[in-house]
Amino acid sequence: MASKYQGTPSVTTKGLKYIPRGPFHRGSKNMPIRNDAGKLVGITNPRDMTYIHSYGGEALYFSSLGEGILYGTRCDNPDCGSKGSIFMPFRIACPDCLEKMTPVDMTDVARESARVHSFIVTERTGAFNTLKRPIRFVNVEFDGVCTILMSYMPVGVPEMGMRLTPIFKTTDPDYLVTDLAFVPEGTAESDLPLDFSFG
Repeated sequence: MASKYQGTPSVTTKGLKYIPRGPFHRGSKNMPIRNDAGKLVGITNPRDMTYIHSYGGEALYFSSLGEGILYGTRCDNPDCGSKGSIFMPFRIACPDCLEKMTPVDMTDVARESARVHSFIVTERTGAFNTLKRPIRFVNVEFDGVCTILMSYMPVGVPEMGMRLTPIFKTTDPDYLVTDLAFVPEGTAESDLPLDFSFG
């Protein structure tokens, strides 16, 4: 029986409910797996599945990356020992008192003080990697921030303490952490990856 919805699946909301439309789960024909002698040893069982991932309180963070804005969060609970502490990456609740935290625009702080805390360059990636190899993962520190943000450098070669500038996928964002990256301070806009800008 054919689905009444054709084409790409989509999701909307009504109140607090997700309303999925379209073919979210599709199976494909199984294929035989044979050993060197041609004997059947198994089959592939391909299934195309779309997952719905809710951002909840983190939606502000992911939508803002596509607008060239980097948010952190600050604990404003007067009874917390971490009151005034700013955390990046964005988190909803304070790890010490568990109270809801306040979003804080950290874009200018990142532009003025981002630097490499540590890094690793790797050719090996996990499943479904979308980053160009070699991947230059960087742990980024900022003035006034009590945590370290993990990101990547699509341009340049990282060095300990290197000054960095944030870049954002502002054209056709994916609403993923990969919409934020860092480049060495002084990188020309013409050297940025496709769809990225300084914000």
